[in-house]
Amino acid sequence: MYLSTNSTTRIMDENNKFLLLRNYDLWCNLSDEEYEELNVVHHFVEARKGEYVYFDSHHLNKLYFLKDGYIKIGFIDEQGNEIVKEIIKKGEIFGQFALEKNNLNGEFALAYKGDVSLCAFSIEDFEKLLRKRPELAIKYSKQVGEKLRKAEFRLINLLNKDVKARLLALYYHLAMMEGYDGISPTFSFMNFLTHEDAAKLIGSARQTVTTTISQIEEEGLLKISRKKVTIPDMKKLKQLVIVT
Repeated sequence: MYLSTNSTTRIMDENNKFLLLRNYDLWCNLSDEEYEELNVVHHFVEARKGEYVYFDSHHLNKLYFLKDGYIKIGFIDEQGNEIVKEIIKKGEIFGQFALEKNNLNGEFALAYKGDVSLCAFSIEDFEKLLRKRPELAIKYSKQVGEKLRKAEFRLINLLNKDVKARLLALYYHLAMMEGYDGISPTFSFMNFLTHEDAAKLIGSARQTVTTTISQIEEEGLLKISRKKVTIPDMKKLKQLVIVT
């Protein structure tokens, strides 16, 4: 099932179509001609909270760029359980980001925690543009490299660390994702994860995560409310994430 322009999706205002890409570093130097070559004019859409951008995808031939909101990426295992791979934030690309066809293996992408704005373009159109603009190819390769590093980090955590260490690492990297400048002693950001979400992201059970979060809060490492996550000592948390 793919996102379509039905009653729950809306084609974005034509006047905003150029701003969608050019507000972000990856696309800021596109010419009008190059922008048109991506053929995205008719693929600017908004998805409602809880709506699938794609579901159980095996043959997707598109890249998606997220302008606003969050996208949950995951799949359903053989027992019918939802496995969450990552949370995508605005400014990121998802879908066939490796530029290969038929390699998503049943992956889904879901509008998460609120409505989202995004655009889509085909692998073929994007590859043509990369051949013309090597500086764009370099920027894109850095984004892909960052995604691979995050995936590797998560795998190492799952294999080698206990639930507490995995939770600390998760919230530290969420802080980095939400714009921590690396200098401020404390940092706060919107809490968009339920305990169930956090459990799926670190490969644990919800009750175990709830108990562990209480322990972490008692130790003063995190303060988590329904709306906000506060890290009182970023330096200390970073040291724990690196050491554990």
